[in-house]
Amino acid sequence: MRPANLLIIMSDEHRADCLGPRGHRFAATPNLDRLAARGTAFGAAYTNSPICVPARASFATGHYVHRIGYWDNAIAYDGAVPGWGHFLQEAGVAVESIGKLHYRRAEDPAGFDAQHLAMHVKDGLGQIWGLLRDPPRADARRANEMLRPIGPGRSRYNAYDEAVAAGAVDWLRARGREPGEAPWVLFVGLVAPHFPLTVPAPYMAHAPPDAMTLPRLHPSTGYVRHPWLQAQAEAQPVDEQLSARERLLATACYYGLCGFLDAQVGRMLAALEETGLGATTRVVYTSDHGENLGMRGMWGKSNLYGDAARIPMILAGPDVPEGRISATPATLVDLAPTILAGVGLTVPEDLPGESLWDIVRAPDDRDRQAFSEYHAVASRTGGFMLRRGRFKYHYYVDYPPELFDLREDPGEARDLAADPDYAAILAESEIALRRIVDPEEADARAKTDQRALIARHGGPDAVAAMGTRGATPVPQFAARPN
Repeated sequence: MRPANLLIIMSDEHRADCLGPRGHRFAATPNLDRLAARGTAFGAAYTNSPICVPARASFATGHYVHRIGYWDNAIAYDGAVPGWGHFLQEAGVAVESIGKLHYRRAEDPAGFDAQHLAMHVKDGLGQIWGLLRDPPRADARRANEMLRPIGPGRSRYNAYDEAVAAGAVDWLRARGREPGEAPWVLFVGLVAPHFPLTVPAPYMAHAPPDAMTLPRLHPSTGYVRHPWLQAQAEAQPVDEQLSARERLLATACYYGLCGFLDAQVGRMLAALEETGLGATTRVVYTSDHGENLGMRGMWGKSNLYGDAARIPMILAGPDVPEGRISATPATLVDLAPTILAGVGLTVPEDLPGESLWDIVRAPDDRDRQAFSEYHAVASRTGGFMLRRGRFKYHYYVDYPPELFDLREDPGEARDLAADPDYAAILAESEIALRRIVDPEEADARAKTDQRALIARHGGPDAVAAMGTRGATPVPQFAARPN
């Protein structure tokens, strides 16, 4: 593949099914739809960890969380493990970022020549109270604040995303005036559709609250949570503090934020065409993880079901097949080799992922494995996911496993793990998972690192009162008119 410029756009908490190519009724995403139509969208893309900071560390380095040790939202990427940005810098490829990175702090050598409007974990500490997971400490007040304020309006996060998009437009226009021949890489990070669920009113036109419905899997209708998930729900009781009306409003606002996000992406894609860079620039769109949106009585992310673990992923531009939906599973660790190969660099052999430029030009490989893991907020033990062909396997340390047949049960409503007819599939899945990770060893190592950090900050009681209650605050910035 010939080297080309690369624009990487990463949103936060965007469900894989909230895109037009998936036929969603309420998430209006015309710009992303057009991007997918002129490129390839992945129908089975997953995060490597369904929570912000570890997912972004996997994205930055191209490695699984258990290998690099960025376990949770209080142990953020600091540049100590070389990532694709460092390899680009070593090769002299211009690489900059605009917007949300969610690494440790701007001063760390994270692999960018410049960071503009950078958003990192607060004070370099992040969600440090989330280290208390053995056992987790229930916090109803913090859970009650997580999604709020819910409703039409305008938040600093909306203003921040608009400023990030404007900065990206300015950056692209500057490049268009001095195009040069050497390829460049620009990473743009947006917050939406991450909570708080506040969205400018016009974006709710496609998602009126009265048209929303409650999730089909919910404790109020008889759904029984897996014990690992039940323990997590008891530690973070978000759904229980929402009225039925608030659940519908929150759902509508999330869909509205998907439309708001799409509008910001559209501004950047328009700038590419306006500047003449469209013909020489490839675009990657993805998100760090999904959103439960009330399914199973859960909000946010932090579990292994498809609502939280699946992500959108779109590639477009020179040499990318148009109008295709790839059925080959992919994950965030595939983006490091994708970025490096896209500008003509050699991909390090120790990376577990593959270049998606090769995958989109090859026949579908439905049996390719996708792996994810979780060691963070409100989880008593580590959780591990392996997607293999039609089956999706969840392994929980000290808890029963789960097994789903995605062909017959794409919504993961029927656990087959205890069904004797699937005993062989269950055993094969565990063997395949253990080729990637020793779950017990990784769980123990995560907890050792987390306990050490708790001790360093004064012990459990001190840590319980530290860190951000809700979403990471946006950095100070000068708002500019659109």
